[in-house]
Amino acid sequence: MAEHKSFTRGADALGVTASAASMQVQALEEYLRVPLFRRNGRQVELTPQGALLRPKVEEALADLERAIDEARADRGSGPLRVTTIASFLAQWLLPRLPSFTSQHAGIDVQIHTSTELVDFVKTGMDAGIRFGGGTWPRLHAQKLFDEWLVPVGTPQLLQRHGLVTEARDLRHYKLLHSTYEPWTAWLLEGGPDEVWPSSGAAFDDAIAIVRAAEAGHGLALSRWSLVADPVAMGRLAVAGRPVRSAHAYHFVCPPAHLALAKVAAFREWLVSECAGFPSPPEAGAARA
Repeated sequence: MAEHKSFTRGADALGVTASAASMQVQALEEYLRVPLFRRNGRQVELTPQGALLRPKVEEALADLERAIDEARADRGSGPLRVTTIASFLAQWLLPRLPSFTSQHAGIDVQIHTSTELVDFVKTGMDAGIRFGGGTWPRLHAQKLFDEWLVPVGTPQLLQRHGLVTEARDLRHYKLLHSTYEPWTAWLLEGGPDEVWPSSGAAFDDAIAIVRAAEAGHGLALSRWSLVADPVAMGRLAVAGRPVRSAHAYHFVCPPAHLALAKVAAFREWLVSECAGFPSPPEAGAARA
């Protein structure tokens, strides 16, 4: 909270709700019998007492993490345990993973998927790939590549209805709706008089919406990382301008894990793979 100066942003970084974070701070203040934060609307700032306490708490947490790392000194052996989100695993990582296993036959990879933030100490995870702003407490984070939202459909569908360059062009299509990538993210610059159709299938699964688009059910707005391979293979085509996402993919791990040979090997391979991953093409551009 002190770093982000907001219960909402601080709670997002910790993977809890803003109300839960506020209640925890309130409980700590009641226990210590001193105010730690000064509330000013949505902004929060440390009080003088909180400012004195912060470095001591951070040092204590760092000492605890080091102690746990030392107690689990054998974690350098055994499989490499990586956590990521299921959609990224299925659409981007899994097709590329054989390249890593062929280069490092002695490293067994175990993948854990979750949309929730993972406690590396409790779960025993060695490293992770996270999608977000790049700031997570007590974790090393290295940006891998930017993400984009792109409208995609089958080449046949685009031939019938044309490209989408403005909001009114979407009226020609049945839109596939996702709770993760809503069409409003692509239409932000549209004026209040712009109207776009609400018909079409709705999904709460990012992979399902890609499969529906490949089957010709409509036009989908998807993360580029999930459709780059189908576009390259000609199963999908980019129908409109790419919109840069506010979030990106990052390699993350506790700082002490960087010294582990298996983590270092995976990080080096992953960074190399991501360096060759292209940005989305303009609408209608062919891909080699």
